[in-house]
Amino acid sequence: MKIVDVKTKRLSIPLKKPFKTSLRTVSKAESIVVYLFCDDGTVGIGAAPPTHIITGDSLESINYAVIQVIRPLIIGQKIEQKEQIDTMIRQAIVHNSSAKAAVDIAVYDCLGKKTNLPLYQLLGGYKSCLETDYTVSVNAAEEMAEDARKLVGEGFDTLKVKVGNSTVDEDIERVSEIRRAVGGQIKLRLDVNQGWGVKEAISAIHRLEDMGIGIELVEQPIPAWNVEGMKTVTESVDTPIMADESVFDSLDAARLLAIHGCDLINIKLMKAGGISGAEKINALAEVYGVECMVGCMIESKISVTAACHFAAGKKNVTRCDFDAPLMLASEPVIGGVHFEGNRIFLPADPGLGIKNVLINQ
Repeated sequence: MKIVDVKTKRLSIPLKKPFKTSLRTVSKAESIVVYLFCDDGTVGIGAAPPTHIITGDSLESINYAVIQVIRPLIIGQKIEQKEQIDTMIRQAIVHNSSAKAAVDIAVYDCLGKKTNLPLYQLLGGYKSCLETDYTVSVNAAEEMAEDARKLVGEGFDTLKVKVGNSTVDEDIERVSEIRRAVGGQIKLRLDVNQGWGVKEAISAIHRLEDMGIGIELVEQPIPAWNVEGMKTVTESVDTPIMADESVFDSLDAARLLAIHGCDLINIKLMKAGGISGAEKINALAEVYGVECMVGCMIESKISVTAACHFAAGKKNVTRCDFDAPLMLASEPVIGGVHFEGNRIFLPADPGLGIKNVLINQ
C-alpha cells in the first residue's frame, strides 16, 4: 500500500458559546483536514486545528507544511513502513507539530484500514469506552457556577475549570462558587493555562487545600518554560500537579520527569506531532510511574477521534479531556467516536472509523 497523493481542505464550525481561557477566546473550531490517498484506493484522514498561542501553528502554516514540505517526501512511501514515514515527517521541518499530527493521524487511519482493525485495538486495545470531563471556560463566578450546574445536570461528574486570567482572589472565588453550585461529589480539575507565578500558585493551591474545596489536580499553574518552577510547585503542595504546555514531546517529558517536575502529564496530539509522538511520551511517563491524561484543543471530531483511539489503547492513560466536539454548533463529521453524556464509545470500523466529512467549499 503506497501513498500516491496528499490533499487538504479547510473546515470551520461555530461553537455554541465562545470558549475562554487565560490565553485566548475562541468562537469557532477551525481545522485543516488532510486526505492521504493510497494506490489500492484506501483514503486516510487526519486533521489539525490552528492554536497560535500554544503550538504557534496557523491554518496557513499547517497547510503549507503538509502540502509543500511533507507531501513531496511521503509520496511513494509504503504505509507498512511506518517508522520510515515517521522519520521523514519528524525531520522534514522544525516544530510545526500540528501539521505533523494531521499527516500522522492519516497514516494511522490507513494502517487501521489495512489491518481491518479499529485504531484503538491496533494501539493496544485496553478499553473501548472512555469518560470525559467538560470544561467550564473563564467568565464571572456566577456564570461559571451556572454553567457548571447545567453540565452536572447533563451527566458530567468531572469538570475542568479554567482560571488564571485575573487575580488569585478572583480565581478562588470562581472555584468556590462552582463547588457550592455542584456539591461535594463532583470532581473539579483546575486548569490555569500558565496564568500564575510560582509563589502565586503555591499560595493559591494551599488556600484551596485549607478551604477544603477538593481539587483533583491543578494543570499547568505556571509558565511552560519554567521547569524548575514546576518542580517547586509540585514539591510544595499536596494537590497533584499536571503538566500540559510544559510537555510537547518526549524530550520535554524526559526533562520534567527526571526532576519530578509534575505528578501527571496531559498529552495532546497537536503538541506531540501525532500519535507516534504521544506513544513516546506515554511510554516514558509509565516508566516513571506517572499517569497521563489525553486532551484536545478546540478541534473537530476528526482529530479528537484519533486522540480517543490513542487513549483507549493505553493502560497508563487514566483521564480524558475530549469535550471539544460537544461544544460545536453542528457536526459535519460522519462516523468516528460516539458521545453519550460523559461517555465516549469507540467505533468498531477499521482505522478511525470516520466515514465522511461534510465540507462546503
